This record gives sequence, structure tokens and C-alpha cells, in this order.
Amino acid sequence: MTPESVMTIGRQALELTLLVSAPLLLTALAVGLLISVFQAATQINESTLSFIPKIVAILVMLVLAGPWMITIMVDHMRRLFENLPFMIG
Repeated sequence: MTPESVMTIGRQALELTLLVSAPLLLTALAVGLLISVFQAATQINESTLSFIPKIVAILVMLVLAGPWMITIMVDHMRRLFENLPFMIG
């Protein structure tokens, strides 16, 4: 394996990580922002108020985007395993 191929595999893995984690992180960000605006508008200063809505929203997004995320990760692993003989030899 050349250093370029190792860097390419590492770059693809980082891109895949960002792609797969983006829906969950963006959902948590959006729900956290909405809860913060609600807390500022109603002057409720409870720090634990945002945990349950975030958890529920992330679980819903995981149910919706989970099959897509699994498909993307399995395709990536399949490509790695198929190209393994060419990378070694």
C-alpha cells in the first residue's frame, strides 16, 4: 500500500463519518435551538428541559435515517473488502 492509498482510505472514512452522523447532529442542533428559544421566551431556566425532546427527536431521526445510514456504511465496507486484494498486492 502506498501512502496515497492510505490517505485516500482515511479521507473516505472521515467523509463517511461526517455524512452518516450529520442527520443526527443537525437534528439535535435544531431541537436544542428551538428549546433554547422557548426557554428564553418563557424565562424557564431549567437545564434538564432539553434532554427529553432531544432524545426523542434523535430516536425518530434514527428510525427514519437508520436504513440509509446502514446502507451507506455496508456499501463502504463492501468496497473496502472487495479492493483488499488489490491494495495488498
